[in-house]
Amino acid sequence: MQTVLIVIHLMVVLALVVVVLLQRSEGGGLGIGGGSGGFMTGRGQANLLTRTTAILAGLFFLTSLLLSILAGYGGSSTSLINSVPQQPAPAGQSAPPQGTILDQLKGPQQPAQPAPPAAPTGPQVPQSK
Repeated sequence: MQTVLIVIHLMVVLALVVVVLLQRSEGGGLGIGGGSGGFMTGRGQANLLTRTTAILAGLFFLTSLLLSILAGYGGSSTSLINSVPQQPAPAGQSAPPQGTILDQLKGPQQPAQPAPPAAPTGPQVPQSK
């Protein structure tokens, strides 16, 4: 279904590009164009091209919307970042690190060393000898 919709979408896009390029320029952004001669001239042809452009634009939006809806249904709700495939380690190698991909990117974790004993935090009292 999705492949058929993609093919239809591409055909609509190509037709839309052709129809837009066939339309007569009226001195657009740079002030060039707008010549009196052309492939299709006259008011009737302009109305036909305008109507065809509007229909093709509507079909473009419709197929885009349907493709995005189909893409949402086809995917899974899990994240690629949080899932790491667990594979057995080949002989002679250590086991793969556990955790998420982000944990693996941080590098090897070193075991936590015990903190040195904390100094007393109260007022210091001089001691006599």
